[in-house]
Amino acid sequence: MEHFSNDESPTMKEDTSCLNRCLELAKIAASQGENPVGSIVVRDGIILGEGLEMSRQLKDITRHAEVVAILDAISKQGDCRGATLYSNVEPCILCAYVIRHYRIARVVFTNRSGELGGFNSNFSLLTTSEIKAWGEAPTVLIKE
Repeated sequence: MEHFSNDESPTMKEDTSCLNRCLELAKIAASQGENPVGSIVVRDGIILGEGLEMSRQLKDITRHAEVVAILDAISKQGDCRGATLYSNVEPCILCAYVIRHYRIARVVFTNRSGELGGFNSNFSLLTTSEIKAWGEAPTVLIKE
């Protein structure tokens, strides 16, 4: 578990603000009958894309909040390379694949997903260096 001082750095303040936005999106998802998950993609302090869980309403298991946020960022900016992805839940293995494919540099989440988590499962797709085509793994922070 990560431990932080009470004096937040600018990055920690941005992390807190971004995670709060994820919680707002999660509440919207829950109000629409979805799992309460929200995600945003940020680069250089600018939100590139936002997403909330949409799997049930779209009848598409791949429409997790993280994937929706990444696709939103790509449609608006063309790429996510070097960005930070925030989510109020640990990205699952499906989302971890998408994060790695689009070269997200940093992932910050609050709640672990258990055995399907892309970081905490037995095979961490989010941080493995065994798949050379993905390049360098993102830095992962857990804000508990």
